[in-house]
Amino acid sequence: MSAPKGGGRPDGARTAPLRVDAQRNLEHVLRAAREVFGELGYGAPMEDVARRARVGVGTVYRRFPSKDVLVRRIAEEETSRLTDQARAALGQEDEPWSALSRFLRTSVASGAGRLLPPQVLRVGVAEEHGRQDHARLPQQRTQAAGELRLVPEAPVAVAAQDDAGAAQLLDVVGQLVDRARAAGELRPDVSVSDVLLVIATAAPSLPDAAQQAAASARLLDILLEGLRSRPA
Repeated sequence: MSAPKGGGRPDGARTAPLRVDAQRNLEHVLRAAREVFGELGYGAPMEDVARRARVGVGTVYRRFPSKDVLVRRIAEEETSRLTDQARAALGQEDEPWSALSRFLRTSVASGAGRLLPPQVLRVGVAEEHGRQDHARLPQQRTQAAGELRLVPEAPVAVAAQDDAGAAQLLDVVGQLVDRARAAGELRPDVSVSDVLLVIATAAPSLPDAAQQAAASARLLDILLEGLRSRPA
């Protein structure tokens, strides 16, 4: 996707402050997009986002000229948030297993798995091919050989900066994995892709918030037990 003339952001963000009502509409649209894409996947239509934000679809398109631009905005923010969570766990936990489990619990509790950017999984598969003989990330749905996507319905355009953000996330998560593995607390066959899969699968979308939190916590407990190494 080519950058707009004048070097502006592709989502049409202005350098001057937005009017109060325009800023409020933008916040509503972004919040609605996170909710809708989190519940229905990135294949959800823009009309659903507009309805959830209680604005006209034209308002959404004025801020985001195409669905790809909105998806990229949400995915970039989610990748950045996950990277920050991984860095916090890496820097604030001395014990390797505590650091990894903290990252997973924080990410799952925030619902990150429902918005895990497709390019993160693609790059994750590529990273595993580079580090091992094959990637062990189970293919829930496959579009093309070697490309795994959580929601294949959405034709997401991936720019160079998106891949750079994904690479940063994978690098920090890789450090968490390497530390836990070196300490003998993580199964030796567990990869970065496996950790991403845990985040993706341990954040179910349920209508009741309390049930969703309880289900996520319970499922994550089970998955963490599966990741941890056991004495021979």
